[in-house]
Amino acid sequence: MTSALSTTPVIADPVLQNEKKTHGLWSEVAIDRDDFSALRRRAVIDGCKWDPQVGDVDTLSPFPLVMNASTWRHIASLAEKLTAEATAAEDEISQRPELFAHLGLPRALRRVLSGKAPVTPSAGRVIRFDFHHTIQGWRISEANSDVPGGFSEASHFTALMAGHFPHLGTAGSPADIWSDTLAAAAGPSGVIALLSAPAYMEDHQVNAFLAQRLCERGCRSHLAKPEQIRWHDHAAYLDTAWYRGPLDIVVKFYQAEWLSRLPGKCDWKYFFRGGKTPVANPALAVISESKRFPLVWDKLATPLPTWRALLPETRDPREAPWSCDEGWLLKTALCNAGDTVSLRESMKPAEWLRTRLAVRLSPGNWIAQRRFESIPVPTPMGPRHACVGVYTVNGRAAGVYARMSAKSVINFEAADVALLIEDDE
Repeated sequence: MTSALSTTPVIADPVLQNEKKTHGLWSEVAIDRDDFSALRRRAVIDGCKWDPQVGDVDTLSPFPLVMNASTWRHIASLAEKLTAEATAAEDEISQRPELFAHLGLPRALRRVLSGKAPVTPSAGRVIRFDFHHTIQGWRISEANSDVPGGFSEASHFTALMAGHFPHLGTAGSPADIWSDTLAAAAGPSGVIALLSAPAYMEDHQVNAFLAQRLCERGCRSHLAKPEQIRWHDHAAYLDTAWYRGPLDIVVKFYQAEWLSRLPGKCDWKYFFRGGKTPVANPALAVISESKRFPLVWDKLATPLPTWRALLPETRDPREAPWSCDEGWLLKTALCNAGDTVSLRESMKPAEWLRTRLAVRLSPGNWIAQRRFESIPVPTPMGPRHACVGVYTVNGRAAGVYARMSAKSVINFEAADVALLIEDDE
């Protein structure tokens, strides 16, 4: 889509620009306030970014982060290696059901994943790896393997921001690449259901944005919830007031553990095993989604050298000194958007006490992870810690969803920021 916004070049701040000489990541100055106001409206109306402000806090940054092209190629290559290793490990674990008990998955989900029925076919695979620049170099905090989001911010908002910096480019459009993949899986005029939980607007806006892109590709897209899927002879049908009929693929922006809580009459097991209709993301994605994934590495024949190099040391909380050593943090096995990342110094005493109790009562649902020291980036808003979420689609790097925060922990409170690429050749 062609931007109608001004493309007047923005004069860079030399103090901010100096960062690229040392880190390969820096920020530009903010664009004009009126231009950003227009851009923000475009993000809301055209890009389904329905939460540009939460309370008194803007969630869209008026300036971009910039990465040099050589750094982008480096972390993109790492993300592709991580993807290849993860999918190989998932395949091995799927053949060894005794390992599911180590992943912190709900019992009902473990039972289905351990079943004998064939794994439901995949309509494609998208993963987002969250990279952080640390004093030890680039590291990852986790992989968003099951239901990664951020497509509008990483694609539409980033493209709008790039229009103001003609000397910079983007790392790609993950929304376009993912939509192309899904449309190819659905076939000409394919019928696609995109599932999310109605109570979560941030999930619904992801599916609404993807539905637009899929319609542009000739697909018939329907927003729905899992309870509206019916399985006849192991094939998925949608049963809503606006469409009743068979589906070519199902896209679930609905966590695997949430599906396992649905009543048995929903036949949710077919999303994972025994289904004939392709599903995205596929069933085995929940394996590397689990933050306890590293606890089974030593039991595998599959080598994971890139994961071992980039993910901080991760242990069962019963085997780490997290209660007396602030060099460790805690998170649940199926932590989403950093919602259960727990650091003692950033929590109120009562919150920390509740977390300690939860870990003691259910240690198999938690991990302890060694902390890394991220390097803040100077920005027009002051120093900010950045998280660079690199997407892979069917194993190939496909773009970036970037966020930043004044705090070292990047969670749901972080602001979205466009990441642009500067050619350094």
